[in-house]
Amino acid sequence: MPDDGFLEFVIDQLSRLPEVRHKRMFGGVGLYSGEHFFAVMDESRLYFKIDDETVGEYEAHGMKAFAPTPDMVLKTYYEVPVDVLEDDAELCRWAERAVEAQIRTQAKKKRKKKK
Repeated sequence: MPDDGFLEFVIDQLSRLPEVRHKRMFGGVGLYSGEHFFAVMDESRLYFKIDDETVGEYEAHGMKAFAPTPDMVLKTYYEVPVDVLEDDAELCRWAERAVEAQIRTQAKKKRKKKK
């Protein structure tokens, strides 16, 4: 679970994002923008939702997928680079792209259900 100071820092950095809120879950914290779940915080690290359109930017920074345990890797959430985390404008840009990735993922799931 992230410490409260780190959580406050991240929420403050993301203050430009609409309706940012957090929810404690499974020993970590989930972040939402409105109804869209776009980030996970665990052990004072921040992970954003990715998809095929955004994963390259994370990999270019050498970032890895969220692995809460050695046996469990969530390949749809990647760690946010420290330099991005420290720049509120850049962090909000990355967060907006994470929200968009979540929206695209949800839309794909709805299309599959209709078929």
